[in-house]
Amino acid sequence: MHDERRRIEERVARVHDQRIKPAIYAASVPFEVEAWQAPGEPVPFEEAAAAPYKPFAMDTPWGPPWGTTWFRMRGSVPADWTGKRVEAVFDLGFVGDWPGNQAEALVHLPDGVPLKAVNPQNQYVPIAHPAAGGEEIHYLVEAASNPDILANDFAGPTPLGDRLTAGDKPLYTFKRADIAVLDENVWHLGLDVQVLRELMLELGELDPRRHEIMIALDRAMDALDLDDISGTAAAARAVLAPTLAKPAHASAHTLSAAGHAHIDSAWLWPIRETKRKTSRTFSNVTALAEEYEELVFACSQAQQYEWVRDNYPHVWERIKKAVADGNWAPVGGMWVEADGNLPGGEALARQLIHGKRFFIEHFGIETKGVWLPDSFGYNAAYPQLAKLAGNDWFLTQKLSWNQTNKLPHHSFWWEGLDGTRIFTHFPPVDTYNVEFSGKEMAHAVRNYQDKGRGTTSLAPFGHGDGGGGPTREMMERARRLASLEGSAKVRIEHPDAFFATAREEIPKDQVWSGELYLELHRATYTSQARTKQGNRRSEHRMREAELWATTAALNAPGYSYPYEKLDRLWKTVLLHQFHDILPGSSIAWVHREAEAEYARVAKEVEAITAEAVAALGTGETRVFNTSPVDRAEVVRTSVGIPMYAEVPAGASALLGAQEPPRPVTVEGRVLDNGLVRVELAEDGTLASVRDLTADREVLADKGNLLRLHSDLPNYWDAWDIDKHYKNRYTDLLDAESVTVVEDGPLLGALKVERAFGKGSRIVQTITVRAGSRRIDVETEIDWHEAEKILKAAFPVDIRAPHSSAEIQFGHVQRPTHTNTSWESARFEVYGHRWVHIAEPGYGVAVINDSTYGHDVSRTVREDGGTTTTVRLSLVRAPRVPDPEADQGKHRFTYALLPGASIEDAIAEGYALNLPLRVADSAGPAEPVVSVDGEGVTVEAVKLADDASGDVVVRLYESRGGRASGTLRTGFPLAGAQVTDLLERPLTTADTDGNAVAVALRPFEVQTLRLAVAKA
Repeated sequence: MHDERRRIEERVARVHDQRIKPAIYAASVPFEVEAWQAPGEPVPFEEAAAAPYKPFAMDTPWGPPWGTTWFRMRGSVPADWTGKRVEAVFDLGFVGDWPGNQAEALVHLPDGVPLKAVNPQNQYVPIAHPAAGGEEIHYLVEAASNPDILANDFAGPTPLGDRLTAGDKPLYTFKRADIAVLDENVWHLGLDVQVLRELMLELGELDPRRHEIMIALDRAMDALDLDDISGTAAAARAVLAPTLAKPAHASAHTLSAAGHAHIDSAWLWPIRETKRKTSRTFSNVTALAEEYEELVFACSQAQQYEWVRDNYPHVWERIKKAVADGNWAPVGGMWVEADGNLPGGEALARQLIHGKRFFIEHFGIETKGVWLPDSFGYNAAYPQLAKLAGNDWFLTQKLSWNQTNKLPHHSFWWEGLDGTRIFTHFPPVDTYNVEFSGKEMAHAVRNYQDKGRGTTSLAPFGHGDGGGGPTREMMERARRLASLEGSAKVRIEHPDAFFATAREEIPKDQVWSGELYLELHRATYTSQARTKQGNRRSEHRMREAELWATTAALNAPGYSYPYEKLDRLWKTVLLHQFHDILPGSSIAWVHREAEAEYARVAKEVEAITAEAVAALGTGETRVFNTSPVDRAEVVRTSVGIPMYAEVPAGASALLGAQEPPRPVTVEGRVLDNGLVRVELAEDGTLASVRDLTADREVLADKGNLLRLHSDLPNYWDAWDIDKHYKNRYTDLLDAESVTVVEDGPLLGALKVERAFGKGSRIVQTITVRAGSRRIDVETEIDWHEAEKILKAAFPVDIRAPHSSAEIQFGHVQRPTHTNTSWESARFEVYGHRWVHIAEPGYGVAVINDSTYGHDVSRTVREDGGTTTTVRLSLVRAPRVPDPEADQGKHRFTYALLPGASIEDAIAEGYALNLPLRVADSAGPAEPVVSVDGEGVTVEAVKLADDASGDVVVRLYESRGGRASGTLRTGFPLAGAQVTDLLERPLTTADTDGNAVAVALRPFEVQTLRLAVAKA
């Protein structure tokens, strides 16, 4: 019996692959082809249409890396093809099957209207169904010769990731450009055979259904004349029809299917290519919707819709029609599918605000879910932010990649940092590129964790990552699998419909609390440090610009709030938070452009801020404090002179009006300001940090110890850091020099210079300022290492059972032990501006201005004491996909804060990231708003997006406890409302004159809309 089964399986496979598939196109005639190679970057259709074309023959190489070749295709349908289904068929010289990382093309009519795209899995363009015969065909085909960056499975670095290094050797050889007849009977037979054969192979050896299918397939092969596939295909199909008609069991699991095309907004291609990818994929989907009325295509990322609207108006109109017809479902409600860990809290709020608003404005649709299948973990603030934006559900897929642990559920209620819960689904099919293969169908059923409670799961189907989307073959498979005995059922529907059904099935006590940590891709907290620094700086610059622009709009006659500029700049920042840009996992071209964009944003935002501050001007030199806490610290004037300033939160003060505190003394390698005493060793490490107020030594060993580790992960170089990196390292203990560079009285500083590795240098300036316990380590690195990671360690004499790390709108606690596999898997974690460790009565914080990755560990010393070590990940050197990642110069600052509470960490995190601004020609700036009440923290102050003149304030509780207080306005208050993130009213706030009562639960985010009384 085994031999017989194998005979049938092998027979069916060979006949399908070698006879049926080649017979799908019954007859063909070639196009006449001409070509024009566009010089440099892509050109508009009008320019390509007017270009000089030359004859082009098949089997000719074409396409330099990142080039665009336009092909002019002319032909006619033979007269004797009347009544047949005629299509254009193209093979650009495809390598492999993945549509998104190689040659792609968009086919246009001569008037510039895009028809459809072609890629390895979608090579046809409809011509006529049925044909009249004699139709004249004229196409202009825009072909992109994008290189295969994934070649050899990321085996090594490649110069192809940037047009500056990729060369100009042609990558592809054009294989086919034909007008052809699609033999529908043969095509359908192939699909019948595929679906049944794949189902058969997934059924158990003893399952009668397996044998039934096997016999039916064998008989169908008997009915098929191998010399006349076209003439006998219908007969073979008739043999299979009864087997295909048997319905699924009533209890069969249901796959709720939504068409999908994951399009990375940049990854192994630059942003400019993504703009074209969207047009190709969206053209294909709208064309498919015309043929399959049951199609529902779930599409996220408002940014990509905007690109199509601005660059491909014909495709945009087709999208609008598909939305109106119910074939197209905007989902996600975010500007892009952002990284889930690194964007700041306000930036994530803006992702949701801008995304939701776009879909409401252009389609009249308010999306109801967050769609993030591919981001690398999900922060614990997401449930609250999602709900505040009006969402009911959350979808992810990436956690199926966990290396160590498997989540216990596929549908569950996710509880966030503040206690908010949102219904969440994690598709058991374990991919967002479902093709409805038998293997996928069976895996979804076997893998589903909620059997006995739930009966349905979601299946996003379509080619993705580089786009492509659903195909007609997938739609046909879905039709056959709608109800087929032995298989799960397939029901194509809107994701909202799936979530409504699943939500009713899953009990309320099926809860996951806290962050959804991905046990993989941990190096994305560190790779491409300049990109991450650009994001952090941009987020804080935007906060500063909005605050002072609001202040000027309320107080400076004639000043106009720059709505359009701020909106545009925010969208640039949000785009670069995409989950392959900000994490540092894209090609060199992407990160080169990101650095340039961040520089442009910095220049524009600085101009906005300077203009707003100047509008307040009376010619005084004042200090402006953007942070939500009062500040008393040393600043430098515009000519570099240190001075002491005390400035209220969100306000300004006259420079030089305050008495400085106790001076800093510098004696040899010792800095002392009466609060802390810092001693450097000869090797440049921190030999001692003494908290003079608490009268205790902070360090348990060398502080600011720089350790260079080998860092070659098993796979995914830019993405991963594997545990074995810890086993091999070099401590950087050879200091070229330790010199005094600042000698009081307001600040003292020592500079340490080191050379190491392959020509790398690091210069660190350790600074102590008058009146501050914070010890800054200003760092300049000229980095030339390969496959290394540099860590900075602070071993602290504290027994901390957990560390606390700032995340979006709050902080999370993580154990410092590894009792369980879940804890052990968190050997590299992320935080935003600070990490805090403490034992009862005493704590220490490590502050940063641009790093995210870190690890915290605990050891017991020989003297019985406990050391808790915080190590910041400063810079890496992966070589794939960008062989020059992180090479060159970096400048950043991190700091040690002894004797720190959580409140201190919060305050100093803001202070380091929002330096006081000294303006030489400014006037007084009273706070737009001020708050009292411990833990009530202002995150954003801006004018309402509807240009009404209302003031919008975003608050959150930052300590992790309940908070109440009063918000007072610096303007006459006409009324106040609590709103959602989109500034739509939820409740009326209690007011008394210019005061608003505020009450927040732990880590609650609240948005207040404040009406300004008219004069």
